[in-house]
Amino acid sequence: MKPLAVYVHIPFCTVKCGYCDFNAYAGLDGVKDAYGSALLTEIDAYRDLLGGREVTSIHFGGGTPSEVPASQIAAVIERVRRYGVLASDAEVGLEANPGTTTHQDLVELRAAGVTRLSLGAQSFHTDELRFLDRIHSPEATAASLRNARAAGFESVSLDLIYGLPDQTVERWAESLNEAIALGPDHISCYGLTVEDGTPLARRVADGSVDTPDADVSADMYELAMDTLAAAGYLQYELSNWARPGHESRHNRVYWRDGEYLGIGAGAHSYVDGERYENVAHPRDYAAAAARGDAVLRRYRLEPAVVMSDWLALRLRLVDGFSEAEFETRFGAKLDDTVGAPLAECAEAGLLERSAGTVRLTRRGRSLHSEVAVRLLLHLERAMSAKQ
Repeated sequence: MKPLAVYVHIPFCTVKCGYCDFNAYAGLDGVKDAYGSALLTEIDAYRDLLGGREVTSIHFGGGTPSEVPASQIAAVIERVRRYGVLASDAEVGLEANPGTTTHQDLVELRAAGVTRLSLGAQSFHTDELRFLDRIHSPEATAASLRNARAAGFESVSLDLIYGLPDQTVERWAESLNEAIALGPDHISCYGLTVEDGTPLARRVADGSVDTPDADVSADMYELAMDTLAAAGYLQYELSNWARPGHESRHNRVYWRDGEYLGIGAGAHSYVDGERYENVAHPRDYAAAAARGDAVLRRYRLEPAVVMSDWLALRLRLVDGFSEAEFETRFGAKLDDTVGAPLAECAEAGLLERSAGTVRLTRRGRSLHSEVAVRLLLHLERAMSAKQ
């Protein structure tokens, strides 16, 4: 059976953070019951698709999935299991904010089949958490991780953010070390980005907040690589480190061109070469799903974008990709399609090629976006010349 990952979007938050441009909403508690029913209705609509697939992972993202009752999470898992073949070793992950789940909540989630918990720690400094509009304390992160262990979770991840305006490398080092001291199985480190249309972007535009310093952020990324490696965490993707056996199997589906079904408001799917995008607002989504019309649009990407996306995603993996994989996927030689930009990146010290494998160098990991843009521009020009 062809493997399939399932993503379930829970768009609710107690407070939406000022830097966040995800499809997330605060103050919609009155929609939660209808939304939970809509998720089940949408899964019902995919009964035939799920019936022919082995579901290798289910991931609840958001928003804050822990904002809804564990019973709602359990109902979704059970509905997927009803139609699909859930792999015996399937990873079922859920994102949660520290302090938003009690020990009993976590016991119920574990009993429902959730195997992996990701806690949005972000920082271990109270003032930085306040800047990020986070409503938890550093102590709440530690307590949530202890509760997760007591509830039986054997795979727990912490998310951290670096590159805040006026954040020093020393304070970032403190957050890293605090996270490591808690003993999570996985740590994700994301550089703060100023996304258009967010409150943070408006604060930067009016001068009340400084633009994050790119050079300092690069130093922080270098420090994360060194510190986490010394603590026994293996970097397997640009922003992700894990102890052996705790890598995110669900996210690997995205990075390795696997197929996934998105359930929920604004969720995206990629099945049989076609992409779907759901209605975004939770209230509108709930109504659309009840009518059997949750998908807003279906589309296929241009060949140049498909190829550049594949390359960009595979290069996010520290192990990179093999030239043979590329040839199998696209029926073309790597050097015949993107040989020139790859050579430029290798000459610049951003990329290395050895024994048929292509991967970013340590320096290249900090400049992945520049490599991806070069590949896309080259492919678009090449495709345009053929037309």
